[in-house]
Amino acid sequence: MDIYWGGQALFRLKGKNATVIIDPLDSEFTGLKLPKDLSADVVLSSHDHGDHNNTGAVSGLNGGTPMVFKDPGEYEVKGVVITGISSFHDNSEGSQRGSNTIFHLMFDGLDIVHLGDLGQFKLSEEQVVQIGQTDILFIPVGSVYTIDGNVASDIVSQLEPKIIIPMHYKIEGLKFELEGVEKFLKEMGAEGVMVQPKLSITKERLPEEPMVVVLSN
Repeated sequence: MDIYWGGQALFRLKGKNATVIIDPLDSEFTGLKLPKDLSADVVLSSHDHGDHNNTGAVSGLNGGTPMVFKDPGEYEVKGVVITGISSFHDNSEGSQRGSNTIFHLMFDGLDIVHLGDLGQFKLSEEQVVQIGQTDILFIPVGSVYTIDGNVASDIVSQLEPKIIIPMHYKIEGLKFELEGVEKFLKEMGAEGVMVQPKLSITKERLPEEPMVVVLSN
């Protein structure tokens, strides 16, 4: 599988038989350019904010129309098993910024978890059980609208992923004043990690010890 990051919480997962795009952003709203390739079989949107819900920008593959999922539930498309899990966009049970859907994907033998704009300072025991095995974790770290680097490191400890990919932090061009990724990298002891354009990974190549991967957009 090849994993690409498009800024904020936008990821493109290209597997053997399917392609999934998560949280496509609106360029005008965010100040970030969309990736050139926004075609997929499946589009996931964690919540209805302009930097996560631009599902209409995604085209289908081979002339088709992508399936779009936004809500908690269980779905399966082209061998990709998707579970949406209820969570909150803030630490006050959604009273400030509403709900957020965490997505767990069983995709090419990998357990992939995208936390969306998680704002909870801790996952509940029920949420941890629902999420289950986590090989690769996409986690927000930029604070302000989500959790910060300190809280993110605690969430990592709850889920125990093999690969951790930070998202939703301050980068060049972004209109929002988020924190940078540095605090999270320090918390994880990964300050010297190299930035790379994509992650190519299989189940067999997962590291034995947790590893932070920083992608360029």
